[in-house]
Amino acid sequence: MIVRNYETLYIIRPDVGEEQLEQTISQFRTFLEEQGATKIKVQNRGKRRFAYPIKKLREGYYILMTYSAPGTAIAPLERAMRLNENILRFMTIVLEEETETAEAEAENPVLARA
Repeated sequence: MIVRNYETLYIIRPDVGEEQLEQTISQFRTFLEEQGATKIKVQNRGKRRFAYPIKKLREGYYILMTYSAPGTAIAPLERAMRLNENILRFMTIVLEEETETAEAEAENPVLARA
């Protein structure tokens, strides 16, 4: 089972209370732990205004999670987010390995300056 580094950004509705906000954040953190994720870091980026309305709302709480997990953990996480009524949007990306980038820059100094 290959473990990769992922980053998931999701937006929670602005009309949830502080307690429900924390409950939703801890729900997804626990979900990831159950799926075998490690090195979970959660950052609450706060309430921000959208560039355009999402589901007739103009702002939401941005939450950023970075973690290491097997690829099989992503689909169930995204399904749980899709079914949660407090989540407006979400996006998961695979992070590149930092060591590969550093090695490539060391081999090709021209790329490091570009």
